[in-house]
Amino acid sequence: MFGRSPFLRELFRRSTTNCNRQSVLRSSFLPGPIGLLVGGALAGVGGYYLLDSRSSIHEYVICPLIRTFTDAEQGHKLGIAFLKYGLAPRLLDEGINDQSDVLGVNVFGHNLKNPIGLAAGLDKDGEAIDSLFNTGFSYVEIGSITPEPQPGNPTPRFFRLPRDDAVINRYGFNSTGHFNVIARLRTRFTKLFEKFERSHTPDQVPFSNAFQQGKLLGINLGKNKTGDEVEDYVKGVSRLGPYADVLVVNVSSPNTPGLRDLQNESKLTNLLKTVVKERNELRTNLLGVRPPILVKVAPDLTEPEIVSIANSAKEAKVDGIIISNTTIQRPKERLLTSDDALINQTGGLSGKPLKPLSLQALKTLHKHTKGSGLVLVGCGGISSGKDALEFGKAGATFVELYTAFAYKGPGLVAKIRDELAGELRKEGKTWQQIVNENT
Repeated sequence: MFGRSPFLRELFRRSTTNCNRQSVLRSSFLPGPIGLLVGGALAGVGGYYLLDSRSSIHEYVICPLIRTFTDAEQGHKLGIAFLKYGLAPRLLDEGINDQSDVLGVNVFGHNLKNPIGLAAGLDKDGEAIDSLFNTGFSYVEIGSITPEPQPGNPTPRFFRLPRDDAVINRYGFNSTGHFNVIARLRTRFTKLFEKFERSHTPDQVPFSNAFQQGKLLGINLGKNKTGDEVEDYVKGVSRLGPYADVLVVNVSSPNTPGLRDLQNESKLTNLLKTVVKERNELRTNLLGVRPPILVKVAPDLTEPEIVSIANSAKEAKVDGIIISNTTIQRPKERLLTSDDALINQTGGLSGKPLKPLSLQALKTLHKHTKGSGLVLVGCGGISSGKDALEFGKAGATFVELYTAFAYKGPGLVAKIRDELAGELRKEGKTWQQIVNENT
């Protein structure tokens, strides 16, 4: 029952000292103080077990039940609701087992506990930020957020490919818009800052907009379907920048008509220069730090196109590149085993089948950016510590997950953390050393 939790196994062992388990279980069904005491103790242990994101019940019971009784979009909304209202588990051992001695990494002048982040697309409207940090992520990216509210594409628009540990989505930047998200971010910031002030001296400031040590909050900016291809992003910087540790310019979703055309070198250079100028005029976020600018690009790029993107990023003086978004390719002959009806759905494919494409794109990008100072973020098909290490060795300063987290549940973050730390210890290296070797 207690899965891999040593704490719970030890607690159960101690609770049965000097009496056999059958008598304990029988007593819990008997009236009187002893039955109530034992019953309460077992309920407490069970509650602790459910609250721990590492508990196997989340991966093997709760997540499969959600997939059984909901379609993909309903399951997505239900997961966000659990997180939003504090019904999701958290990583209870993070404070004593963060493994930052091996996994710590310096990103934009901040020391992160580990290089494991959450990609945009899960929490589109910033409803579950703190619950997501509590699962163990060191970086959480919300969005994409568009200036004006828009519904996105018609449903159905999100499809599970369970045999492939993959999904296809054509959401189309469904968003409640800047001002709804800003209201939520402002309320959150005020509440957490006041809490911080009560326990710190006036000269101290929070580590970041995560309001947790060793963690950063990213905000992914999108454009409206009929919006201006430059002005929409400029609005995102000025309006959302005060609440962000990192700002991400998303020009790579395949589900907004014409968006990927912005990856053209001349268009991208102009866009990024304008966005950087607006960020410089913004100066800092509410914590007095200038948020770096990243651009998120697609995996469906030739090497010359990747070279063009690298040139644009360098010329515009952005701070980094996330590679990659979802793919419009369907590598059936090598990877996909799901039914054709699912495989042939229009939209972006993510999950395990994306990994070879995104990893190769990262390697190519790294070849043309090494020594430039650009931070590269690996994203696409990562579901294990070994995957993360591959991306690190290919040039990523940190990595992002999404689809694997949706399939495996909140315990995946700790599993990747522990496996990655184990792999690095075998090699006698730290993640920071891997990053330094590739800089």
